[in-house]
Amino acid sequence: MRSTPPLAGGTQGPDALRPLLTTVLDALHKGAAHRGGPLPAGGPEAVTAQLHHDVGELLPTHGTGPEEALRTLVTALAEGAADPADPLCAAHLHCPPLAVATAADLAASALNPSMDSWDQAPAASALEALVTATLAHEVYGAGTPASHEQPADTHAARGQAAPTLAHPTPDALVTTGGTEANQLAVLLAREAAPPGEPVHLLVGANAHHSLARAAWLLGLPEPVTVPAPAGTLDPAALDEALTALPGPKLVAATAGTTDAGLIDPLPEIADICQRHGARLHIDAAYGAGALFSPREAPKLNGLARAHTVALDLHKLGWQPVAAGILAVRDTAETAALGHQADYLNADDDTEAGLPDLLGRSLRTTRRPDVLKTAVTFKALGRTGLAALVDDVTALAHHLAQLIDAHPHFELYDTPTLTTVLFRPTGATDETIAAIRRALLTEGRAVLGRARMDGKLHLKATLLNPHATPEDLTALLDLVEGHTPR
Repeated sequence: MRSTPPLAGGTQGPDALRPLLTTVLDALHKGAAHRGGPLPAGGPEAVTAQLHHDVGELLPTHGTGPEEALRTLVTALAEGAADPADPLCAAHLHCPPLAVATAADLAASALNPSMDSWDQAPAASALEALVTATLAHEVYGAGTPASHEQPADTHAARGQAAPTLAHPTPDALVTTGGTEANQLAVLLAREAAPPGEPVHLLVGANAHHSLARAAWLLGLPEPVTVPAPAGTLDPAALDEALTALPGPKLVAATAGTTDAGLIDPLPEIADICQRHGARLHIDAAYGAGALFSPREAPKLNGLARAHTVALDLHKLGWQPVAAGILAVRDTAETAALGHQADYLNADDDTEAGLPDLLGRSLRTTRRPDVLKTAVTFKALGRTGLAALVDDVTALAHHLAQLIDAHPHFELYDTPTLTTVLFRPTGATDETIAAIRRALLTEGRAVLGRARMDGKLHLKATLLNPHATPEDLTALLDLVEGHTPR
């Protein structure tokens, strides 16, 4: 008689998972030990060949059983991973996730709530409302945190005109990351504009590419690019551009650029937007994590003046992907996302008190991504989160000091957040690119690249609170060892 594979949920689920988790953990350890560094050596062809060799036939006539399949594939994936938990894996805004957050994500997968209707996610929907209200309050401060458990206006939830609030209530929506958060911000700006008047998007030359793609996706005019000398948006040029543009306008500022971790002059930009009647969005996907640190939070002064703010806690928040948020100053604006599908949010169900979740996202099926964030907040508290932020910013400053004192390196600038740019003195752009690729191919280090002031730089993005000053010295030694003399 055929044996039916066990399920992850229910009272029997934990018993089925327990031995499989041991297999997974052993395979993760074995794969990392075989890799022996921040990423596998050999480059794309070698990694692909090794994976195919280890996996063999992916869909055999008869399966190998769960233990062998997990052992084979998890080991292969771990052995071939670029591991952000390795101190020398420092190229991207790709954080090493906290163990507690990862454990919570397992529970989310096992329970498998779908965040598109209350009857699929009773407790998860309430937890999402609590997490989003908490994050909205972190961004905007004043005002009562929003609660989505029982929408007060079912017509607004359907996308119909919502009443103007005398005191706007902050809100937040869960996204897959900064890209989706930026797209939603542009969409809300388009929907808030008078009918028939296209919104003109203004972005700094330092802005994330997702903003221009959002304008394209939403059928808006080509964005106006405002100069960003030294990596931050020029307020005078913004003022001039706004003066020249007719109709509704959306300015997108950045708090934590991808290339250099720089923060635009937010208070000045907010003043300019207010004078011109322009809407303001701040892409703080990287920088918003500084809110948790009393020492670093002042760098984000002006954030609360934005109509919308993108946050991404799988960057400076140590969450497994995905952990994006769009904070909105006025919850009434989210009514634009309202949509009805009778099997998910029938009018009589909503009127009877079942929360309407479909207008909380453009996606239908969604994972309960807030569980890991809620567990992290509860486990670490404000002081624990602040310590992580302070640790990695201190590491960045230490690396910058090492580079500045090094006779063969040039530091781009003192880091604003946790990104450090540098280049070997006198090296050409071609040499710098070759150094980076050599370290990747050898599996020795993962560094990024960024072009600033017309020159290519190596980029170290420090998000690993377990990295040490000795690790940073080793990283510079590797770069120096690959620099031609």
